[in-house]
Amino acid sequence: MVQIALGVIAFISALAAVVWSRWARQLQRLSQRATADFGAASEPAELSRAMWWKDILTVAVFASVSAASMLMLVYGQGNIRLVLGLAVVPAVLALLSSTSSSRVSAMTSARLEVEKRAEEVLSQEELAPKAWAARLAPEHLPDLNGFEIGRVYQAGSGLMAGDFFDVFRISRSRVAAVIGDVAGHGIESSITAFQAKYLLRVFLRQFRDPAQALEELNSQMSAMDRGEEFISLAVIVFDTDAGALRYASAGHPAAQLWHDREVRPLTSTGALLMLDPGSTYYSREIPLQVGDLCFLYTDGLAETRDGSEMFGEERIANTLRRDPGIAPDVLCKTLLEAARDFASGAIADDVAILAIRKT
Repeated sequence: MVQIALGVIAFISALAAVVWSRWARQLQRLSQRATADFGAASEPAELSRAMWWKDILTVAVFASVSAASMLMLVYGQGNIRLVLGLAVVPAVLALLSSTSSSRVSAMTSARLEVEKRAEEVLSQEELAPKAWAARLAPEHLPDLNGFEIGRVYQAGSGLMAGDFFDVFRISRSRVAAVIGDVAGHGIESSITAFQAKYLLRVFLRQFRDPAQALEELNSQMSAMDRGEEFISLAVIVFDTDAGALRYASAGHPAAQLWHDREVRPLTSTGALLMLDPGSTYYSREIPLQVGDLCFLYTDGLAETRDGSEMFGEERIANTLRRDPGIAPDVLCKTLLEAARDFASGAIADDVAILAIRKT
């Protein structure tokens, strides 16, 4: 039985040595190509040589086991010196490959560190658009006593957004709602949107008339010389003491106002921002009543297409007419879903929607 077992071990070990030797030859050729292409000290050459050495060591181990088994089978188990002599062969090869293994370990550690840093960079790049969007179109708006607010934002195909909105209290009795869209996509448009949003906060506190705030914003943004960039923007100021709503719009799609049992568009009162630093803007005033609702949006909503047909302002107005008492957040979500259903494909442009009701 012992002789049969030794014969089986010798055969299987010899077969494994043959298989591993073939893999070793393939790795040797790979190492030669890597050395020729990248140089002997290159990482690909070092790694392929290390892998080749490991395969050679494996071949030596199996060959030694096979030879030792054959020796014990032929000469008997008492001739232990020959067996021990064969065991030295893989040990010597392991020592010879130790330096190479050490270099490979160092290279692997360095590569893991590089990959870790690459993953961190990619993670930051992935989070950056979300961080910008959170500042330009925040998920949570402030609770303002006397007003009910809804919002929706959907990013388009671009990595960075150019749409933005804002709702904030100017003074005890005045609340501003702002929505805007910077032409183009990418980091430059997002930076412009960010600057316009927060500069407008300053100017709306400085000037009581929203048209004056737009004129100052246009002057400041035009001075930045951003080339072909321009901004469409609408501002609504709710003045509860005066019982009035004042609005001004710089080339922005018409906001829809539910007032006095009808929907009326709040059309543009001036040119796009950054087209002409000397542009003049006008504001209009409408009485403000409890239940009045103002619906603002960027052009990504109205210009959603089914072939050549656009979703359009009339569909937006009709939705408001059908249910003027709808909650602002429900109205925003309903219209975005309606636009998605209407579109023949995915909506490519950014869509920002804002609704605010006087309660």
